[in-house]
Amino acid sequence: MSETQFPLLGSSPDDMEEIRQARKVEVALGYRLFAAQHWGDLGDGHISARDPERTDCFWLLRYGVSYHEARVSDLVLVGPEGQLVEGEGFINRAAYYIHHPILMARPDAASAVHVHTSWGTPFAAECRPLEPISQEACIFFEDHAIFDDEEVQVQDVEGGGRIAEALGEKRAIILRNHGLLTVGHRVDEAVGSFVFLERVAEVHMKARQAVPISAAAARYAREDLTRYGAGRVGFWNLVARHIGDPQIVLT
Repeated sequence: MSETQFPLLGSSPDDMEEIRQARKVEVALGYRLFAAQHWGDLGDGHISARDPERTDCFWLLRYGVSYHEARVSDLVLVGPEGQLVEGEGFINRAAYYIHHPILMARPDAASAVHVHTSWGTPFAAECRPLEPISQEACIFFEDHAIFDDEEVQVQDVEGGGRIAEALGEKRAIILRNHGLLTVGHRVDEAVGSFVFLERVAEVHMKARQAVPISAAAARYAREDLTRYGAGRVGFWNLVARHIGDPQIVLT
């Protein structure tokens, strides 16, 4: 992996501690980006980061911290049984129920992202797939799934397992009557993809008579849009706009 793939890493991107720290920084930044979008004010969301060594464990913001104040020191490491492995504070149980099964089913994924949003939630209530009706929508063309299930309050890992099964190998899933969820091989990619997905949901809710482009045109656009990681580019642009110095989450 090159240094450009890990912008927060130094000269040793293969060092597990360095990769862990970079992922944790991106998780904390991701929560702050959610706050900048006025998402998660009720604590209704979560961002996970798989630990690079303890791969059946993931990092998460401890329960009760306001997203706009998220710091690396506020993260907790959640174990495979939902136990606190490292850090202090309470674990968001819903996050464990959803994220653990997804990360276990997707060894390629380093992160999963879910938060309740103004457009994603109502769009999910319509239980319909995305169409290529905008440039950003092409990112998810043939690369998203629908979880057509009435379980909007996931209360066990079996519920999360059903989400993971419906997700399959896709980058995103629409949770019926619940909202949106994305995964990524990096934290910044997963978070940035989520922001794009929310904007795509907004277009779908506003453009009721939209005319989709062809499948061939959508695939052509998707190939270019995802070539360097559409979500990752979006993530770091949002950081520059809303946060500034990424090191703020280390203070």
